[in-house]
Amino acid sequence: MRVYLYNCCFNRPYDDQSHLRIRIESEAKMKIQEEIRNGAYRLIWSYILDYENSRNPFRERREQIYKWREYAIEDITESREVLDAAGMLQGYGMKKIDSLHIACAIHAGVDYFLTTDDGILKKASFINGIHVTDPIGFIKEVLE
Repeated sequence: MRVYLYNCCFNRPYDDQSHLRIRIESEAKMKIQEEIRNGAYRLIWSYILDYENSRNPFRERREQIYKWREYAIEDITESREVLDAAGMLQGYGMKKIDSLHIACAIHAGVDYFLTTDDGILKKASFINGIHVTDPIGFIKEVLE
């Protein structure tokens, strides 16, 4: 199974863990990463993950997230197909950066696009070809 973790998933453990939702999403994301390391799931990476991570103002976080690139089985680069798919998604009101992440995931043929971004989750019904959910939903659907 091919999975794409949106940048917010990688950053979730660094968020304020005093909020229950954030703490549970962090735990779910850590379990998913453990399964990626064990080879149960195949991680897809993209140029837009590199770009967004490079803008993280916290050096340690940036470096820790970048290490996950080595687990990726595929690294999607910018192409006309990716940009065209992103443009279509923007037509549904999606932000440019979000649409680029999703377009990369679609181009890679992922089974699951994982995000903690409520805006993306609300627009998930407009996204065809991949399943969009949060780490908790993924755990419920796949791991249990």
